[in-house]
Amino acid sequence: MSYLIRPMEVDDRPLVTRWAQQEGFCPGIGDVGIFCDTDNAGVWVGEWQGVPVGCIAGVRYDYNYGFIGLFLVQPEYRGRGFGVALWQTAIDHLQDVGCVGLEAALTRVEDYQKWGFHPAYYTRRYRLPPADRRSCVRPSFAPDLPPGYQLMAGNELMEAKVQAYDARHEATPRPLFLHEWLQRPEGKVMVILDSQGDCCGYGRIRPCLLPDDHDGSPQGWRLGPLMADSTALAGALLDVLLGDRQGPVFIDVPEVNQDAIYLLEERGFELALLNLRMYKGNPPQLPLEDIYGLACLELG
Repeated sequence: MSYLIRPMEVDDRPLVTRWAQQEGFCPGIGDVGIFCDTDNAGVWVGEWQGVPVGCIAGVRYDYNYGFIGLFLVQPEYRGRGFGVALWQTAIDHLQDVGCVGLEAALTRVEDYQKWGFHPAYYTRRYRLPPADRRSCVRPSFAPDLPPGYQLMAGNELMEAKVQAYDARHEATPRPLFLHEWLQRPEGKVMVILDSQGDCCGYGRIRPCLLPDDHDGSPQGWRLGPLMADSTALAGALLDVLLGDRQGPVFIDVPEVNQDAIYLLEERGFELALLNLRMYKGNPPQLPLEDIYGLACLELG
């Protein structure tokens, strides 16, 4: 029996989530299912002699934009070409897409450059230790909002407002992905509306699995996306989403947004990881000054 690459099935999702957890990705609960539902033809598992050994996502949002992530091969099966075959499958799936993005570990940048990917900006992963929260983190019932704005839970308003706002800040609209992202019961979504009732910022926090969560119960949190029209609004969302949550909190930030870095470091977040966003094709022109946290590194 030879190496087989096949579409990821529902029964594969717990195993792939565990792989991501062991690799230190800190996957959110339900994340892998959302990746599959966003493009059910764009997530694969590699099998050797009937045993799953690796996975990759090459998700096509539309003909203009796609993203590669969730690229894993179990350590004992590395160096045998299994990862290259998975990679080629994703590249082939996205070959007619105008632009493809990915988040590269710094040790892999040269590898991706050989495939035509070019550096765009660094992405910082920050971690807030549970015992190191600054006093400026306010309780969830007392957001520090500028006059004329209101804060609402995501389930209290029309999703279309958030979808429209997100589309203005991403490479392409992502309605399928965002719908599931917003509707997941785990965690919390908060939205800020201006005096006209339009969305001017939103964020989501969700439980995630740490590498040492051996019983399958999430002990950490992933915060993202976090977008806002100003630093003040982003700070208000950040404080409310943090609230009094226990366990470490992780957030991924474009390094070029120095206001985001200031907000996080002021609240006790510490730099945990540095990646490089890379694109193949025409890179999108994003308003990175409004992006204070990415949804996830796996899908951009």
